[in-house]
Amino acid sequence: MKPNLPVWRTLLYVPVNVEKFVDKAHVRGADVIQLDLEDAVPHAEKAHARTLVQKNAARVRRGGADVLVRINRPIAMAVRDIEESVCPEVDAFAITKCDSASHIRLLDELVSELEQKRGMPIGHTKFNAMVETPDAFFRIYEIVRASDRIVAANIGGEDLALSCNFQPTGEALLYPKQHMVIAAASAGVMPLGFIDSVAGFGDWDAFRAMVRRSRDFGFMGASCIHPGQVTIVNEEYTPSDEEVAYARKLIAADEEAKQQGRGSFAVDGKMVDIPIIERAQRLLARYEAIKAREARTMAAAKG
Repeated sequence: MKPNLPVWRTLLYVPVNVEKFVDKAHVRGADVIQLDLEDAVPHAEKAHARTLVQKNAARVRRGGADVLVRINRPIAMAVRDIEESVCPEVDAFAITKCDSASHIRLLDELVSELEQKRGMPIGHTKFNAMVETPDAFFRIYEIVRASDRIVAANIGGEDLALSCNFQPTGEALLYPKQHMVIAAASAGVMPLGFIDSVAGFGDWDAFRAMVRRSRDFGFMGASCIHPGQVTIVNEEYTPSDEEVAYARKLIAADEEAKQQGRGSFAVDGKMVDIPIIERAQRLLARYEAIKAREARTMAAAKG
């Protein structure tokens, strides 16, 4: 993974122009508040909505969340969204309907120019690359490497399914989502999403099981369309106490084995070798990063 990736387990969608959602966003417990300028905003409201980003970004981050802005396509709308949104309170953009590496680099250039003009560190604003079309899907390996700003990628399942004329079911989206996870891993960025559709919710036990399965497939975080999803996703995308304890047990056993000149050994009747130890180390590193994030969030919430 790239160094210093943010911890983004939960990315809660909030329409930037709906006051009742903006007002409560900072108490929802999400790692990221996604101020939406795209699908949640009617076309007639988009010009006004983008003028609200900077003010509302400062409001929704009061609880310690990062702020991501989901921008529009076509490119003319994306440019206007970015021009209104680049500021210290906005941590990232969700680049919708990514087309190619050149598309990403064009927006990178624009953001760099705006950061410089506004006295911000170049590179402050990160990107989540959203792949939502068949053409982009087959360029995903180039897209996720197009800019150092890219820290995450995901498949826009509804849009991709529409473009491909299939239903946005878990079965139909399994291949593209697995492909995205592998592409993200190859570039060292976070794969975001669920292995099944996020459009349906209400059966929280089934939702939790789906999130747990998604983590098994390699996802590190996901967008949430309802505040009720946030706690479950945060919990399931965090290593459990039992997983942490077992990882520490494996690493301690590995140190003991090394002292005996052994590269593999058994723990609880299972063979342990280098990949298993590396997985345990990654789990502990992930756990520590999450705990550090939660500590910062708690401090921010206290003022």
